[in-house]
Amino acid sequence: MADLDPAEKIKDLSSTLASVESVLDVDAMQTEIEQLREQSADPELWGDPGNAQKVTRRLSNLESVVTKLAAIRQRLDDLGVLYELAADEDDADTRAEADRELESLRKDIGELEVRTLLNGPYDEREALVTINSQAGGVDAADWAQMLQRMYLRWAERHGYPTEVYETSYAEEAGIKSTSFAVKAPFAYGTLRGEHGTHRLVRISPFDNQNRRQTSFAGVDVVPVVEQSDHIDIDEGDLRIDVYRSSGPGGQGVNTTDSAVRITHLPTGIVTSCQNERSQLQNRATAMSMLQAKLLERKRREEKAELDELRGDSVSSWGTQMRNYVLQPYQSVKDVRTGLESGNPSGVLDGDIDEFIDAEIRWMRSQERESA
Repeated sequence: MADLDPAEKIKDLSSTLASVESVLDVDAMQTEIEQLREQSADPELWGDPGNAQKVTRRLSNLESVVTKLAAIRQRLDDLGVLYELAADEDDADTRAEADRELESLRKDIGELEVRTLLNGPYDEREALVTINSQAGGVDAADWAQMLQRMYLRWAERHGYPTEVYETSYAEEAGIKSTSFAVKAPFAYGTLRGEHGTHRLVRISPFDNQNRRQTSFAGVDVVPVVEQSDHIDIDEGDLRIDVYRSSGPGGQGVNTTDSAVRITHLPTGIVTSCQNERSQLQNRATAMSMLQAKLLERKRREEKAELDELRGDSVSSWGTQMRNYVLQPYQSVKDVRTGLESGNPSGVLDGDIDEFIDAEIRWMRSQERESA
């Protein structure tokens, strides 16, 4: 678009926006909004708080998307007028303002375009994120906690509710593992490209000789299960442990042995929850997390079988997916997409939308090639 005049650039963006509106089917969204408004106005809905919350979240999400589409369409119309005003008055400041708005619209429409790619079977779901420290000792534990903060800050930037279910703190610093939910529509489709191993290179703050240290942490992203999902779990395949929750430095979170850890013996999958004071509530949450992980395991196994039948050599996207280098230079780079940023402090503060969008586009291109 660099060589086009402003009118042509606006025309191209308008065409892209029209395609987004068509794929998202704004008319169908408006119809669903009316239906959800009727449901939310029904007093009987609130007899089931879980379903009521689901309805209101869905309604809020659809209204937000429709409002954003309308606002962007209006901004495109206003931008044409702004460029005309700048030309008529030969005003450099107004032209610069219009150029900034054009770039802002290009970014916003690009984000909406990525949304149209989230059409997988579970992409609309909320996400359950688990982070585990891997190789690197205390630096890896600290790195796992830095990643937890990065994703929670990302969610906070977007206004997405989160709930931390379990955090296992390391002895010296950082965490061994954590599990948390991102409670927003399409959170799974948005974040599933983050699955894999994240590598950090820096001068270790825990090394008195100030040596460079490489540490690793694993990120796992699965869709939250719904009532319609059917995952058979044999009680005989479970080992259930009850223990006392603890915070950093051994500080007690709960005053009773209410935390629950569930081990699925056939697969070795472990889930745990400690954020509720009730042992029953923690057990229910841990079981829900186990169902989510088994559902995703089933999805990946089915995909691997299809890839094998197709003769697809790229049945896995690999484990290492992003490198964060703080020393001897500053860089964050995706292994798969090649996208790179020279601002690791911003990335670690949750500014990861550009990476997420690139991952979504890359995954869809891989899926199209293997289809």
